[in-house]
Amino acid sequence: MVKKIVILLAVTLSAWGQSPLFDKVRALIGEQAYSRNEAFVKIIFADRSRYIKGERIDVVSVVETLKENGLLSLFYKHPKTLELTFETNGSPQFFMMLMSETLRGMGYTHYLTDSAMLTNAGYSWRIKMQSEYATDPTALQQALSRRGCGILDIERKSDTQWRYFVDMSGAHLELTPLEVGKKIRMKRLVYPRWLDVSKAGSLTLWSLSGNNWYPYIAFYDDDLRLLKLYKRDKRTRQITINLPSGCAYVKIADLYSRKNMNAGLSVKAQ
Repeated sequence: MVKKIVILLAVTLSAWGQSPLFDKVRALIGEQAYSRNEAFVKIIFADRSRYIKGERIDVVSVVETLKENGLLSLFYKHPKTLELTFETNGSPQFFMMLMSETLRGMGYTHYLTDSAMLTNAGYSWRIKMQSEYATDPTALQQALSRRGCGILDIERKSDTQWRYFVDMSGAHLELTPLEVGKKIRMKRLVYPRWLDVSKAGSLTLWSLSGNNWYPYIAFYDDDLRLLKLYKRDKRTRQITINLPSGCAYVKIADLYSRKNMNAGLSVKAQ
């Protein structure tokens, strides 16, 4: 009888350890680390319901628990080439904009695009950079959530190769919509300025003193598809433009040099 109980317990524990949750833990920390810490892993993930969202594993919560319990180190002893791949089934152009903003907000400004391609599953963008640590998935999730995105899954191919699958079904740029009738001043325009014009029908722009502004204005829908491009090869002090139907965002720049609008612009939505 005792022998049967022991066998049954062993079979149960074995089956438990082969669940998708533990398969994900094994993939994230590696086979050797998992084998060394298997008993501990089963204790800290005993409440498996915490890590299941619908029919999928909440991989960000899994990573957070692994970090908190010292099972996932993101730091290197010396700088290494970090390879990050981001995949989505959303608009490639919007995705690139979102990821570039997200990475810049996290302090990643020096990276090289290794590949960017459309696949049967969607769009894939791979970058490489020198780093002393791997990107923190929980920090990335927080940055993406501010733009309406989330991490669906994470694959760790090695300590320097990570692949993220990003849900951008609720994606938006991290911008405050322009308030109709309110004039705002945009100072020191070092880079092109993006505006959320989803509530506006037209814009009036004023070039501030010290500029030599030659307008370059791009109009996009909420998937960041280009709707219209306006360029004016004449120094401009003031301009009013009607927004095309479906316009959600505009990018304001200078036709020749960003230095031409360094002093800033004022804008009012109507």
